[in-house]
Amino acid sequence: MERKQKSAGFILGLLFAVNLLNFFDRQLMGVVAEPIRKQWALTDSQIGWLGTAFTLLYALVGVPLGRISDRSKRSKLLGVGIGLWSLLTAASGFAWNFVSLFLARLGVGVGEASCAPAANSLIGDLYPPARRAFAISVFMAGLPAGAFFGNYIGGAIAAQYGWRSAFFVACVPGLLLAPVAYLMPETKRGAAETSPGAARVHVGSPYWRVLKIPTMFWIIVSGALFNFNSYAINLFMPSFLIRYHGLNLKDANLIAGLTMGAVGVPGLLAGGWMVDHFRKVRWDGRLLTPAISLAISAPCIFFALKLRPGDLGVFVALASVGSMLGCVYYSGVYAAVQDVVEPSLRGTAMALYFFAMYLLGGSFGPVLTGKLSDYFARHAMIAAGASVMTEGFRAVGLHSAMYVIPLCSTVLAVVLFAACFTVEADMRALERWMDEPTVGLSLPPAPLEPTGD
Repeated sequence: MERKQKSAGFILGLLFAVNLLNFFDRQLMGVVAEPIRKQWALTDSQIGWLGTAFTLLYALVGVPLGRISDRSKRSKLLGVGIGLWSLLTAASGFAWNFVSLFLARLGVGVGEASCAPAANSLIGDLYPPARRAFAISVFMAGLPAGAFFGNYIGGAIAAQYGWRSAFFVACVPGLLLAPVAYLMPETKRGAAETSPGAARVHVGSPYWRVLKIPTMFWIIVSGALFNFNSYAINLFMPSFLIRYHGLNLKDANLIAGLTMGAVGVPGLLAGGWMVDHFRKVRWDGRLLTPAISLAISAPCIFFALKLRPGDLGVFVALASVGSMLGCVYYSGVYAAVQDVVEPSLRGTAMALYFFAMYLLGGSFGPVLTGKLSDYFARHAMIAAGASVMTEGFRAVGLHSAMYVIPLCSTVLAVVLFAACFTVEADMRALERWMDEPTVGLSLPPAPLEPTGD
């Protein structure tokens, strides 16, 4: 038993490192957006498309990669994916114009699409339901940690040696980690479940099996809204701090890393503990907790944006609280997916979830925010009677566009509250299905009470 726990801990630690590098590489586009925009004379809409490039292929290839993770060695899929995205991150540094950088970022999305379905499927087989949300929180802590180091290290390198160097440096740790992940030990599917039918494979379309679960509908909608926000704020926050608050590239990325990254680690870990705790009390505990957190996060971000230029102390405090509360989303929602989807389809479920999360959310967040920024900048220029677009007008435009983020967070909280009304029935249905001795046998609902197991 002790050896099994050590093995699970080692794999979870390795998956954390993989996720950290995953988001370190993703964050670099936001880190270097301003110097690239100025060097190639790009609009914010074009910067938004560079942020979206990654998400397009990520969403499209994620579904087949999710099926592969359910049917083959997940460790090998991870190893190949890490090596691929690391090489293409380095290729981003060789880009010579907008189109070449866009294509390189498309390729990064192909490699990184292998990470989440395989990793979440592995965690579901390593940790029982009572400990699963905290384990997922440890894995997802790689997101804010990667965002912080991406901003902090990437920003410092870009400020000192130029934006291309940040992409070259990011390639190295990924190439070192890829063979370690490739050789990582695999675990049996459904190993952490206690029900006799946990490892059984359902007959029929795996996609329809997942999509017909009511709670998955709300979770998929929530993913699109959450990623809209995540990719918009990650791409444009350093630019916002440079234009609106007058910071240099290095300081803007340091503050962006603190407010979007560092504070997310305690948010995730505390959120994982809270989610597991409230799941013992309520069936909907894993969805109600992030719903409440996001309902508080939205006004924090709103009032952070309302501050005057130069009010950095209050901005950092409000933005940090908003970001920390927002990270509770991962702790609850990712664990809730595994509460309502059978073990043999968890990779597929996460792939479908990420398809919507990136194609409908992540793809639109940067582009729509960039287009809003350009629109409000032109409006400010016309209102001032000017005929030349200046950095001052661009600052006004981006500041106005950023208000879409707290608005989206409010809608997201409402969607998660709606999911709370369906999750109990779906969890009961999964428990009955895994307890059935044969496929197709229908059992009456059992008078179950929420427990931690």
